[in-house]
Amino acid sequence: MAELKEGMSAPYFEGVNQDGKKVSLNDFKGKKLILYFYPKALTSGCTKETVNLSENYELLKSKGFDVLGVSPDPVEKQKKFHDKYNVPFDLIADENKEIIKTYGVWGKKKMYGREYEGVHRTTFIIDENGKIEHIIRKVKTGEHAQQILNLYA
Repeated sequence: MAELKEGMSAPYFEGVNQDGKKVSLNDFKGKKLILYFYPKALTSGCTKETVNLSENYELLKSKGFDVLGVSPDPVEKQKKFHDKYNVPFDLIADENKEIIKTYGVWGKKKMYGREYEGVHRTTFIIDENGKIEHIIRKVKTGEHAQQILNLYA
């Protein structure tokens, strides 16, 4: 699949949230969607990013955004993460990595000299018509909401 770029139509997706309910791209028609991919629930960087977006959720909503997180964690782990940090938006459990691979955020990573496959922390901002407006590949976990808002300042 070709690499996604700004201006392209966002690929359709469908997954299950932390409560086992179906969530799809169609649920966000007419809204701006912050679709963020994170490697692993309940780890420090992913927690920092999710908490930052949660704390700024009302501000983001007031600017017309909705938020949706995606990781390869199972539903139970997403539920635990969601409840522990009172996350006000859905987290998709993409265990088979279907959405992750469709959005091109799965691939080789390096840590401590070790190479492995994993999720590249990436955020897609999808406009009201389903087009990708922005792609953030260098996510600042502790200030992600501001990083997003700065794109619209």
